[in-house]
Amino acid sequence: QVQLVESGGGLVQPGGSLRLSCAASGSSCSINAMGWYRQAPGKERELVAGVSRFGSTNYADSVKGRFTISRDNAKNTVYLQMNSLKPEDTAVYYCYVLAGGRDFRYWGQGTQVTVSS
Repeated sequence: QVQLVESGGGLVQPGGSLRLSCAASGSSCSINAMGWYRQAPGKERELVAGVSRFGSTNYADSVKGRFTISRDNAKNTVYLQMNSLKPEDTAVYYCYVLAGGRDFRYWGQGTQVTVSS
């Protein structure tokens, strides 16, 4: 199976920036897509951004123009550059991977992002 290790979360003031990273290891299966969901207390988990192994990206409307996702397929690593952060971005961010012919989903442990003055 795939193991995901996330890093980069923390506390930042509104308007600040953070960079999340997620590295996948432990599987010989192809990784078809990587990205992040986030979940705030009392809310459903929602897709933030994703990128396929071919470079196709998608973003939640709420983060377009502020967040940028990128990937290094050779390292099986994905990055999320988060700029102009807002208090509404406060959540636990969960890295995900879709791997194998059946797109089996794996989850990271989650990293807390808090945007507050």
